[in-house]
Amino acid sequence: MATDNVDSPSQLDGDAISSIGKVVVVGGGTMGQGIAQAAAKRGIEILLIEKNEERLQEALSEIAEYFDHEIARWAMTESEKEATLSRIKGDVGFDGITDQLYIIETIVEDLKEKALVYKQLDQVCKPEAIFITNTSTLSITELASTTERPDRFIGMHFLNPVPKIHLVELVRGLTTSLRTFNKALALAEKLDRTAIEVFESPGYVTTRVMMPLVNEAIQVLMEGIASAEDIDTAIRLGYEFPRGPLEMADKIGLDNVLNWLDTLFHNLGDVKYRPCPLLRMLVRAGNLGLKTGQGFFRYDPEGRIIPGSGQTAAAYRRFIDTQP
Repeated sequence: MATDNVDSPSQLDGDAISSIGKVVVVGGGTMGQGIAQAAAKRGIEILLIEKNEERLQEALSEIAEYFDHEIARWAMTESEKEATLSRIKGDVGFDGITDQLYIIETIVEDLKEKALVYKQLDQVCKPEAIFITNTSTLSITELASTTERPDRFIGMHFLNPVPKIHLVELVRGLTTSLRTFNKALALAEKLDRTAIEVFESPGYVTTRVMMPLVNEAIQVLMEGIASAEDIDTAIRLGYEFPRGPLEMADKIGLDNVLNWLDTLFHNLGDVKYRPCPLLRMLVRAGNLGLKTGQGFFRYDPEGRIIPGSGQTAAAYRRFIDTQP
């Protein structure tokens, strides 16, 4: 166990930040793609790892499509796209990461699945490499205990969409060393992210604070107090939020919201985290939000809410009545 994990973070020097040239991202899902996009735009070489060639090519294609969307809205030029994509390479194995220092894991939120990946990484990564997990709810200390380097293990919780949200939670477990924390902080600086230090607790700051708001908004909808559009309008205008809680849930993915609430409820035992039945119903029906085109709202192919598509409790009751 490290002896410096209770110290305060030190000031970073420019060399520590500028020396970051390459990062490995394990997992090409939504978060892995977002981290790869954000890092490549900041001049960092990315090696994106997926479990098979089909999933790898799908991830790389979706990254290219994201940049095309940025070009369409005049946020990026074609030459910038080409330069950024040239920094993102892909692979389906771990053979090419033996000399890398930063390993970011973004796979499914499952302790056993992650432990299997760390076991493989321990076998090929150099001793000084640090493992970074993007988990939003799992215990950093427990995840670190599945590796051979618990002192060189830390959480970096990016929020979705990663390229748009310039915040990252640096989550220290019981065994995370100060040196590891400072290396993660240097990476956050290189990525042009504002980093906050969080000591391990289920949901950290962002997930723990926001999930009860989202859950209560769903409950209000289920009780028929207001429509989805009116609930979001009330919170957006009344509290100067950029988007309402139901739209936020749709963008996160209702399956992810349900998983986070289940984990918080299991670990903290507070009923405010018990998922609303309506949320479970939508997930079981496959209405997961933006990624499926329908959640609390319906979305056009560009990911925009279709006006008037916000549902009411009566509509959900009719939906239930039509199920076999």
